[in-house]
Amino acid sequence: MKQFTIPFTYRSELITAIKNKRKQGDKLKKDFTPTLLDFGPLRIYLARHFGFCYGVENAIEIAFRTVDENPGKRIFLLSEMIHNPQVNADLLAMGIRFLQDTKGKELIPLDSISGEDIVLIPAFGTTLAMEKLLNDKGIQTEKYNTTCPFVEKVWNRSQQIAQKNYTVIVHGKPTHEETRATFSHAADQTASVVINDMNEAIELSKYITGEKPVEQFNTEFSGRYSPGFDAAKDFEKIGVVNQTTMLASDTQGIADFLKQVMIKKYQLNSENLHERFADTRDTLCYATNDNQSAVYGLLQQPADLAIVVGGYNSSNTSHLVELCEEKLPTYFITDASKIESKETIRHFDLHTHEEKISHNFLPAKKPLTILMTSGASCPDAVVEKVIDKIAGFFEVEKGKEELQDMFV
Repeated sequence: MKQFTIPFTYRSELITAIKNKRKQGDKLKKDFTPTLLDFGPLRIYLARHFGFCYGVENAIEIAFRTVDENPGKRIFLLSEMIHNPQVNADLLAMGIRFLQDTKGKELIPLDSISGEDIVLIPAFGTTLAMEKLLNDKGIQTEKYNTTCPFVEKVWNRSQQIAQKNYTVIVHGKPTHEETRATFSHAADQTASVVINDMNEAIELSKYITGEKPVEQFNTEFSGRYSPGFDAAKDFEKIGVVNQTTMLASDTQGIADFLKQVMIKKYQLNSENLHERFADTRDTLCYATNDNQSAVYGLLQQPADLAIVVGGYNSSNTSHLVELCEEKLPTYFITDASKIESKETIRHFDLHTHEEKISHNFLPAKKPLTILMTSGASCPDAVVEKVIDKIAGFFEVEKGKEELQDMFV
């Protein structure tokens, strides 16, 4: 896989050594057991896979190179490059400005930009309407497009099944940049609709089976279907694609459920299933799969708590938090500064969507065992600083450098 040039400040010598060692012994990535950092009174298990993915490193390399190659030019990002506060803060410090927030609200009037400016497309991609608006202004989008190749893979798969007259059902968070982009590309080719979760898949299935009147569809899924969508006929052939950072098991569960609905309604079998239901399993992102599988492996270890590091608005990171929360106390933080002391941590609550403070989060026991992972947009250096912060609360028997030597 291609190696990208990204700022060394995002790298971690310790984590790079660990990842290289694990890769050498598991080139096919079939071993999802975690890596143990044994400090003596503190034991930290690191997930087998975590941190920057291909798409994120690609986006960062393009963004930093664009700044270096265009001194004096105005450079904008459509919205956050990726959902990581440190990286986005670095881009702002370099003079890049964001045109929109993550929901698509204008921060800088689009009328104020011209063909003389550079506009970077973020890793999530953008809508066809936005791309046309920029091109009409004379702005080159192709050269400065950091859209993740795996997001584009979803768009391509949508186009392929659209050409065979399947309706595309997008499993994603309706307001997320990537979902908006994927829906735009799908809707340009065929009837399309966005669903958020299994509950919505169940409700949508009732229009397929006729349990709900089609007149109700427009209200229930308002703002989430393509122009001219006809619930009476557009569910006769369907395929499910996904926002690449969703929980892979959720997408597969939704696809399996809707497949069974189609099998029952049309009396399908393995030979004629393809006539009504498209196979789109190949749209699941490798990094999403690997990171989630690694968390399942991580959770096999008995532990006292879990720490997940990443941006609070990061979809892929939030799903790692959800998996950990099912098993043990879990703290979702952006960086080491959120650990204010051995007793106090400031962390994000996925359920209230607010940051809160917890006290006595580290149990008074020896050895204390912590599970740790991070999202696909989180620099390894940030994770290393979290490890350093926690290790600093203990009289460790082995220092970080000594542990690092074990992986060289």
